[in-house]
Amino acid sequence: MSIAVIIILVIVVIVLLYAVGIYNRLISLRNRFKNAFAQIDVQLKRRYDLIPNLVETAKGYIKHERGTLEAVTAARNQASAAVQKAAANPADAVAIQGLMGAEATLTGALGRLFAVVEAYPDLKANQTMAQLMEELTSTENKVSFARQAYNDVVMSYNIARETFPAVVVANLFGFTLAQLFEITATQEREAPKVSFA
Repeated sequence: MSIAVIIILVIVVIVLLYAVGIYNRLISLRNRFKNAFAQIDVQLKRRYDLIPNLVETAKGYIKHERGTLEAVTAARNQASAAVQKAAANPADAVAIQGLMGAEATLTGALGRLFAVVEAYPDLKANQTMAQLMEELTSTENKVSFARQAYNDVVMSYNIARETFPAVVVANLFGFTLAQLFEITATQEREAPKVSFA
């Protein structure tokens, strides 16, 4: 074997090892953003579990606000279905966008429910209602933190995926861009106001 052939073989081996390193890094980052989404999923499921109790507690006090209660229940069911679809494949941008839309709808419905609760002093003073609203507020904060962590990992993944030469390996092996979990509705830009005063 000539020196030229050996040099070419060494270069090919180095390039292959570099490509394997890029591939492994992309796999690691993709698994991190999937894990980060799983953390959002846990908090959203907790949120969805609290909502029926909140609605049931409110039903006894605000019977003539049935439309608000039904809207919250419907929005909760829609968001719950959307999170299941997104959890099945956090890399599916369409599923993440569907979840963002469903979450915006749910947040709007909860905001209307909280506004109705404010108009009923007896309901506001109800210990169960106060506890549920406090738990929901705490869960909303956890969702925000989990969403931020997810977006940070997605950003790292997307940057690694789009930089050269990783973009070549990413395109070759089907690594698609991940979707950020962004706030899409103006009513979601502010946390729902909960007052126990």
